[in-house]
Amino acid sequence: MKTKNFTTTILVDRTPQEAFDAINDVRGWWSGEIEGRTDVLGAEWTYSYKKLHRTTQKVTELVPGEKIAWHVTDSHIDFVRDKSEWDGTDIVFDIAKKGDKTEVRFTHVGLVPTIECYDGCSGAWGFYVNESLRDFIAKGKGQPNPDERRPGRANGRGGEQRAHDSRR
Repeated sequence: MKTKNFTTTILVDRTPQEAFDAINDVRGWWSGEIEGRTDVLGAEWTYSYKKLHRTTQKVTELVPGEKIAWHVTDSHIDFVRDKSEWDGTDIVFDIAKKGDKTEVRFTHVGLVPTIECYDGCSGAWGFYVNESLRDFIAKGKGQPNPDERRPGRANGRGGEQRAHDSRR
């Protein structure tokens, strides 16, 4: 049985410190409501997307230009049977210089193929890391579904909605 954690890697034309700073500015690349400090070691912050997904993360590692890790202390994923599948998992960003570029390796430790959320959640992470975060680091503009936060604008459909739709 496979127990491989979900991981994906991006290469950007920026310094490791620029990548580190962009990842810490979570509101710039991840859709949903984010409350609390995301850039202070030991800080806890919450992420929520409609009633589909709510998590609380604690910043457990913060090494400038090298590594960021968040430990999920509480979760509620509405579109799977075990609503707390993310509890106790870790979201890790390893940052390294690769020639004249910077590599960011994202791993969600505990998001493995044997859990129900894997397909939908890995698809959402794939979008947020490979597209939104990559663009945010490289161009200063991510794709965090801003329509979700601005009343009066057409609803966008981001990774969380796609993850939910894929479960139907």
